[in-house]
Amino acid sequence: MQRVTFGRPIARLRPLVFSLVITTLFLFTPSARAFDLDDVAAKAQQMSTQPFKDPRGEVPQWMMDIDYDQWRDIRFRPDQALWRDRQSNFQVQFFHPGMYYDRTVHINVVTPAGVQSLPFETRRFDYGKNTFAARIPRELGYAGFRIHYPIKNPAYHDEVIVFLGASYFRALGRKEVYGISARGIAIDTLAPSGEEFPYFREFWLVQPEPAATEMTIYALLDGPSITGAYSFVLRPGERTTTAVESRLFLRKKVGKLGIAPLTSMFFHGENTNRYFDDFRPEVHDSDGLLLHARAGEWLWRPLDNPHGPHLSIFQLPDPRGFGLIQRDRNFASYQDFEANSELRPSAWVEPRGDWGAGAVELVELPTASDVHDNIVAYWTPAVQPKHHEPFGYAYTLVWYGDDPALPPGGRAVATRRDAGTGKDTVRFVIDFAGGALADLPADRPPRGEIAVAGGDTVAMVLDQHVLKNPHAGGWRLSFQVGRLQPKKVVELRAFLANDRDALTETWSYPVLP
Repeated sequence: MQRVTFGRPIARLRPLVFSLVITTLFLFTPSARAFDLDDVAAKAQQMSTQPFKDPRGEVPQWMMDIDYDQWRDIRFRPDQALWRDRQSNFQVQFFHPGMYYDRTVHINVVTPAGVQSLPFETRRFDYGKNTFAARIPRELGYAGFRIHYPIKNPAYHDEVIVFLGASYFRALGRKEVYGISARGIAIDTLAPSGEEFPYFREFWLVQPEPAATEMTIYALLDGPSITGAYSFVLRPGERTTTAVESRLFLRKKVGKLGIAPLTSMFFHGENTNRYFDDFRPEVHDSDGLLLHARAGEWLWRPLDNPHGPHLSIFQLPDPRGFGLIQRDRNFASYQDFEANSELRPSAWVEPRGDWGAGAVELVELPTASDVHDNIVAYWTPAVQPKHHEPFGYAYTLVWYGDDPALPPGGRAVATRRDAGTGKDTVRFVIDFAGGALADLPADRPPRGEIAVAGGDTVAMVLDQHVLKNPHAGGWRLSFQVGRLQPKKVVELRAFLANDRDALTETWSYPVLP
């Protein structure tokens, strides 16, 4: 856990704010200190000493009762975008509350002259066929915002990041479409008491210079158990990055904190035992969890859609990185013209500073469709912070398509399974490619190294083969696992090696009862 000494920056994050919009104006003299994360942290710390006030209910109930078509017919007017009149690289558009969005966010703009509140105005929206514009309260507030930048074409501002709902935000690189989301914090995920979802209730948008290539956003986090200050430095590009810094304060003790949480969807893939009809071969926004340990090991865990909630814990002290990855970039794997799953971004967390002892947890929930996010991954400290003890984390979140350097060697590009040929057996067929694998001659195959957690008292490896796979540009490892205790989870690990070195990342997979 990284301790925070206020006055030193730690990380940058983005906020989504929900609260009644009260217009305030703070003007600084030219000699005054510029607004920064210290100001947001002071507000968060002061809030942590007071009881939480749930802001839900500030949006009129009739607005919550509108249907999806009515809400979607409310469109922000592009000519009303923030900083459009400055011909800035960065422009901001806002979302209207209603339907799913029952809380509003307070938006501020930071300029060299000071901090100014940005009030809600219905004139910024086109209400389409809706007839209720005159009924909307004047001081309602926005539901969230999105930032546009000429990431693909210098003449057009595309969306690059969205803050909307609780502490959720999502971004994309130059060639991607929206998919995976991130959150500010996760609290008590999978706990019997239920998960808590703090929210970004206030934002400060720092006005960039017209030709700037990065933009800073500050956010105030609020929830029943926690408050926090975040800063996000957004740098759009081929790989869009958000440098995140957080300073956090507990209102009360929590069971488990999830740091840098990522949320995605996995409906089915080549490794899924399907129990439903779908013309698409695979449907997912991410197909695996990738981990990079401080000692240098890379580990890949393919995702799945389990029959019941499943939690996997990977000890990862002071991690070099972790993320939910969309590794399969082949349209033929998805066959979906609308979803474009092959273009969904991967999200990779690179910690900054010493995070200490802890673990990455992967939560896989069952889902019967592709409309629900059912995958969560986050890092949790081994020792949870104490009540009223400030703490914080810094990391860079990278949104990208594919990166041969993650990992730099061979990788598992496909995982398939079936029932095998014997009683209580499971057969796995794993294709590895990348790194030095393509150059190995067919008569000198690498060695498959397979391990079973618990040893041969739980399961044993049978019928192992390694064959050249010219279609994948690498090698295929196939083996069967005989389950000696079928009611227990069997944890498998495998990689390819030569006489001296490991040639691939470590593939990891649970065989559930």
